[in-house]
Amino acid sequence: MSRGSDVFVTGGTGYIGRPLVGDLVRRGHAVHALVRPGSENRLPAGALPVAGDALRSETFARSIAPAKTFVQLVGVSHPSPAKAAEFRSVDLASVRASAEAASRAGVEHFVYLSVAQPAPAIMKSYAAVRAEGEAIVRATGMNATFLRPWYVLGPGHRWPYLLLPAYWIFERLPGTREGARRIGLVTLPQMVSALVRAVENPPRGVRILEVPAIRGPASAGRDDGLPE
Repeated sequence: MSRGSDVFVTGGTGYIGRPLVGDLVRRGHAVHALVRPGSENRLPAGALPVAGDALRSETFARSIAPAKTFVQLVGVSHPSPAKAAEFRSVDLASVRASAEAASRAGVEHFVYLSVAQPAPAIMKSYAAVRAEGEAIVRATGMNATFLRPWYVLGPGHRWPYLLLPAYWIFERLPGTREGARRIGLVTLPQMVSALVRAVENPPRGVRILEVPAIRGPASAGRDDGLPE
């Protein structure tokens, strides 16, 4: 996909959404971002707000075109085991609404921010909802990219830095290497860059980007189809 394309984004005023929208605008894309009425001023300059409800496709479905790429970022902030009900009422309901609306609007590439699979048991309900979201998108037949981070380090999300020494060890031990890499930590700039690369390089079929690929092709140790 060349720069200057139309992209529709949900969750564009959030932790990951705002820097992503800003980057896409700076790279020449026309970004249409779904926002709650009254939140338009939280979008980066240059983005086009679409007032609506992420849980009700009828409030934004007619505003998706002419975008051929749809980025789904809506989700409960600061996920925890105590938010299992919210994962279903917000995360799952929003991806269902978005996938339905995007498919009907003729979207060619659906980008979905999922989560590492399988995930630690403590976050089983969160991982299950994201896996169900992936299945909903697959069922539409759209080309799709599923990004599967575990934790995205950034402002207000820094406590896992304390775990970095343990990750360093586990990623070097044969018995724990695979799991440590799958649920490794990524930074906010890495996450945003991976999303931008996904938007600008749509796949044919379904592409899954796990933590090594999100960190960057050089860290993945394999060809994930995305340029640096």
